[in-house]
Amino acid sequence: MFKTTKRIAAWVTIVLVVLAAIPLVLTPIYAIRGVHPVSTLMLWDEVTVRPVLRDWVSIDDVAPVLLHSVIMSEDGQFCRHRGVDWGEMLAVVDQALDGEETRGASTITMQTVKNLFLWNDRSFVRKAMELPLAIYFDFVLSKRRILEIYVNIAEWDTGVYGIEAASQHYFGKPASQLTAREAALITVSLPAPDARNPANPSRTMRRLAQRVERLAKASGAYVGCLDAG
Repeated sequence: MFKTTKRIAAWVTIVLVVLAAIPLVLTPIYAIRGVHPVSTLMLWDEVTVRPVLRDWVSIDDVAPVLLHSVIMSEDGQFCRHRGVDWGEMLAVVDQALDGEETRGASTITMQTVKNLFLWNDRSFVRKAMELPLAIYFDFVLSKRRILEIYVNIAEWDTGVYGIEAASQHYFGKPASQLTAREAALITVSLPAPDARNPANPSRTMRRLAQRVERLAKASGAYVGCLDAG
């Protein structure tokens, strides 16, 4: 019995080590511009033979206003933090300790590593795994490359991955030609891609998009890191 338990523990340890090594090995590979990473959700769709629509596009071929909209809506401090926005994180912890409803504190980098290496839920286990991965990811990759990967693996509708596929899906045009309003609408669909349709926005979506459009227009230094290669 003891030997069996010891053998199981050894195998569990090996599996955990392998799983931990995957992001450590893949992250430097993902720093290479010619590599097009896929998310765990995309892999699951492929395994379960669900339709997948995805066209990788260089960040140079995405309308800057879309990139600015995403940063200002999803992670205003993206260019200033090192993968984790500790100020936002501590604020969420304080809210949780006070028994208040917490808001999301995931940075774009955290969302990227979650999509690449982890799974979807709101468990503390997954969040704890996100933090070191995001710090490592930010250390190895440039901000511009992180954002390029993020907009290419985000799910914008059921089975629709990446901004190029989403732009064609909703507006029938390439991501390079998105207008400020279209960019804002497609950005505010991110938190609930199954329920929000940028091509047929609700009143709430239009209101949120107006705010994002204003933020993107005034983004200035908040998006300065995109000028670096």
